[in-house]
Amino acid sequence: MSALLEVQDVSVRFGGLHALDMVSANISSGEIVGIIGPNGAGKTTLFNVICGFNRPDTGRLRWQGAALRRHQPRHLAGLGIARTLQGLGLFPHLTVLENVMVGASRHSRAWIGSALLALPRGDRDEQQLRSRALRVLTDLDVSDMADRLPGQLPYGVQKRVALARALVAEPKLLLLDEPASGLSSEEMRELGDLLRDLKADLAILLVEHHMDLVMEVCDRIVVLDFGRVIATGTPAEVRDDPRVLEAYLGEHVDDTTTGVGDAAG
Repeated sequence: MSALLEVQDVSVRFGGLHALDMVSANISSGEIVGIIGPNGAGKTTLFNVICGFNRPDTGRLRWQGAALRRHQPRHLAGLGIARTLQGLGLFPHLTVLENVMVGASRHSRAWIGSALLALPRGDRDEQQLRSRALRVLTDLDVSDMADRLPGQLPYGVQKRVALARALVAEPKLLLLDEPASGLSSEEMRELGDLLRDLKADLAILLVEHHMDLVMEVCDRIVVLDFGRVIATGTPAEVRDDPRVLEAYLGEHVDDTTTGVGDAAG
């Protein structure tokens, strides 16, 4: 299977700091790949390079076999890439349904400004976006919250709304940044089930510090430490890799579960 996204020998420097040092990774459709590592390992920088927030000093990206050069975050939806943020990023004065409709902006960009400014909107465009957003909310079991404001909802439900906003754009690649943060154990189990269902239709690249979730749902894991890839493989291979255990020394290590602990912030 050919890779959907390829990261090839990417390096990023901030002054004298190597945030990423010759990092390579890839992901194909239908799989979940986890990016883990201790605090400051370079995980967020790698996501920012993929999203076009940071430019690599060396190396390159390939998307569906073609070189990805000088892209910007505003190009992601058109490419078929969606990202959720560590913070929810929901618009507090828009309903749940309207927040999700914003995520489908590549289908009707004019709708966003009209919604935020309370201007008249085209009935046909709005109806199409509304139907698309409601389908995704139904898939995530939160359609009954469609008319509520985000601030009226429990945090776990708000996380699902943020995920729905990413999914409504029908991405080929979904980038999840700490999707389990703030969730209860039951909500985390539900998230794991949801991610396994989602990978049938897309690829998921996951940064997450809850190692039980990572080990449970990921097909492959890439481990970063001080900006370098120190291990890559299946969860079982990564769990038993001595380089991974060494990288987590001084962090919480739980040998009874995953072999690495809750420490990939």
